[in-house]
Amino acid sequence: MRGGILALALLCGSALAAPAPPPNLVVIDARLSTAGQPSAEWLATLKEQGYEAVLYLAPATVSDAVREEPQLVAAQGLIWRHIPIPFGAPTAAHYEEFVRQLAELRERKLLVHCQVNMRASSLTFLYRVLVEGVDPHEAWEAVARVWTPQGPWRRLMLDQLRRRGIAFDPF
Repeated sequence: MRGGILALALLCGSALAAPAPPPNLVVIDARLSTAGQPSAEWLATLKEQGYEAVLYLAPATVSDAVREEPQLVAAQGLIWRHIPIPFGAPTAAHYEEFVRQLAELRERKLLVHCQVNMRASSLTFLYRVLVEGVDPHEAWEAVARVWTPQGPWRRLMLDQLRRRGIAFDPF
């Protein structure tokens, strides 16, 4: 009997545990975080965590996408936006759309996420440096916690920095 009660207590305790945060969660400031793909359970807690909006950067067709994410976010009264960026082919147009969306959402507590936080960390870095004027070395710390951009992401980042006269190359 005691073993059954202990098992039931453990089961109930684990059911009350908070869902695990998404992979590579990086808190930039009080109103901005980036992350990899959150679970449906974690997404369902966004409002109680104070989030007001979500910007999702991976195509909805990626294998680990939460298909019901728009509904989970909307059911909490939050804003959900989507810019489907193919990982192997980011463009300046994707970045410009990101700037438009982030400019509109930046006054809210915002989660920017993709699959692993590679898209999100890279575009957020560019936004912080090019739009908000954050020192590139400071902004780079959030990217470096997740990855070192390669290939088309490296090119996109360096091109955007150079176009605006910023000589920063952490590669």
